[in-house]
Amino acid sequence: MTLERLRTPTLVLVCGSLILCLSFGLRSSFGLFLQPMSVENGWGREVFSLAMAIQNLLWGVFGPFAGAIGDRRGMGRVIVGCGIVYALGLVVMAYTDNPVSLYLGSGLLIGLALSGTTFATILAVIGRWVPPEKRSTALGVATAAGSFGQFALVPVAQWLIGSFDWRHALLGLAAIAVLIVPLAAALSGRPAAAAPHAGAAPQSMRDALREALGEKGFHLLFWGYFVCGFHIAMISVHLPAFVVDAGLKPEHGMMAIALIGLCNMVGSFFSGVLGGRLSKKYLLVAIYLLRGVFILGLILTPLTPLSLYVFAMGIGFLWLSTVPLTNGLVGQIFGMRYAGLLSAIVFFGHQIGSFIGVWLAGYVYDKVGSYAPAFWFSVGLSIFAAIVNLPVNERPLALRRAAAGAT
Repeated sequence: MTLERLRTPTLVLVCGSLILCLSFGLRSSFGLFLQPMSVENGWGREVFSLAMAIQNLLWGVFGPFAGAIGDRRGMGRVIVGCGIVYALGLVVMAYTDNPVSLYLGSGLLIGLALSGTTFATILAVIGRWVPPEKRSTALGVATAAGSFGQFALVPVAQWLIGSFDWRHALLGLAAIAVLIVPLAAALSGRPAAAAPHAGAAPQSMRDALREALGEKGFHLLFWGYFVCGFHIAMISVHLPAFVVDAGLKPEHGMMAIALIGLCNMVGSFFSGVLGGRLSKKYLLVAIYLLRGVFILGLILTPLTPLSLYVFAMGIGFLWLSTVPLTNGLVGQIFGMRYAGLLSAIVFFGHQIGSFIGVWLAGYVYDKVGSYAPAFWFSVGLSIFAAIVNLPVNERPLALRRAAAGAT
């Protein structure tokens, strides 16, 4: 039996989820390397922070190209290439002894790799294969798999660092990244039912892009995602160091990051389920506001293992819960034919926020010796994200045009 006959929505969902588990799980462990790499190389925290910021920005820059190539030529090829580059970037990172090689390995190479192995591209493939009535739940399941990767692989990275050293730990992670390549085979091809909109005429990629850029909701989702990226990048990279600065052990920071991933398995799944039944934009508003509440709790209460873990569980339920909702809205409004490209463009906003969040926190710390201003800024951004999601029109553009033509 050929792979073409075996390729079902279930197989696509399983393999896509495993790729997200590996890709996002490896990425989530990078904050554990900030202190050992900085200490051994004599860097301030801004050096590592800038490398992660470059990674996040290039992840977003390359995303639309990865999505466009995948939409046109097949996403499987994109994922295979990016999986190989992921492993190579980790190897370069393992042998780095100067900022330039760090920026090359963790910035350029891993940034490129993430553009084709994470949410914008993988969820677009899954969304095409899953029936519309099950799409939001499937996106929630796949996003939860990314969170499971964070829960499962962050402790593995911490164990490798403690048992060997940070260089050998990165080589071990490179070996894990190679597993992405064989899984990509299931994500090649396209279901016969894939189309721009149900009942709509075929649409070119240029027309789809022009249509999206002319829709106010597309821009609002972009800036809402900006805030999501700011929060996630800043917390995932700097929370372990923030914990140690407060007098707790590195293991507490590792456990907090792992708890975020564990709790977001639940949060992402239910976000997807609720997104199939309730208004996605109002769910996004609630998620962003609740993020602000938990960040406030982190900076206003004394930091103990208990308070840290309460924060981790709370923010974990909200961590990637925006992903199935935001990607779901892109497909719901614009259709699935060019979802890879359009989701990647919206995700670019996420990565601009990631760039600023991870760099700004390191810069602020080096200047004032505290992460407090960055956390306060994050609270303000939570309110901003809630406001910009409110005016999004969730109704499919195809139905709006049909209604307008009938009047």
